[in-house]
Amino acid sequence: MNIFLKIGLFIFAELLINRVVNLVFKLMSKKRNSVHLRFMKSIANVIVMIVVLYTLAQQFEVTKDISKTLLQSSSLLVAIATFAAQQALSNVISGISLSMSKPYNVDEKIRVVQGSSVIAEGIVKDITIRHTVIRQFNGESCIVPNSVMDAAVITNTNFTENIGNFMEIEIAYDSDIKKAMQCMQKICIAHELTLNTTDNKVFIKGYTQNGIILKTTVWTETLDDSFLACSDIREQLVEAFRENGIRIPFQTVTVLAQERRAP
Repeated sequence: MNIFLKIGLFIFAELLINRVVNLVFKLMSKKRNSVHLRFMKSIANVIVMIVVLYTLAQQFEVTKDISKTLLQSSSLLVAIATFAAQQALSNVISGISLSMSKPYNVDEKIRVVQGSSVIAEGIVKDITIRHTVIRQFNGESCIVPNSVMDAAVITNTNFTENIGNFMEIEIAYDSDIKKAMQCMQKICIAHELTLNTTDNKVFIKGYTQNGIILKTTVWTETLDDSFLACSDIREQLVEAFRENGIRIPFQTVTVLAQERRAP
């Protein structure tokens, strides 16, 4: 058989097998779109490529002896490869750790913090043998190495049953505090996205030079619901306080013009 034809057949076989692997994992991900499946697909693609290349090398006398020698010297090659590609192997090992422990999953919102800095915050879109892809809220995709993800602190709100978001508002000292607290509680309970009940009280957080700070917790099922509910509640609080004569203080600056005397 022509050498080029044989090489072409093996390349075609590698592409075909990887296509089948991708199709199988795609069908599996429809039932459960997890990070574990994404990572295993990347591993399977690499294994298929290595097996096809080794089998292809066995087909020719020139490369057959070389492939056998490389296989017999595998321990030495592993040692050399480990030393030369420590960072790459670290990402692979961290990827395996992440896929097994599953601190996050595809389409989940996470925040990645290392030290005191936020590395990335957004929605997990993919994980490969080297990195994790996070689509941030500004539309950019952040490519974070798996070794960094494995060492970082990951905040994942999907691990909690419900989401609680603090709500604070300041009222003037001469306002009716009881009425303001009742309005705030009533609005939080009435919103269709909140899980608040009469057990969720409104408290006085503290005092400022302008007024009193009222604080409560808005409970929702998801983080998206929390953003929308808190936005609506803030708008309704301003309107309700205006209707009930409750003042929200704001700083004012009084400018006094000095009268000039004629010489």
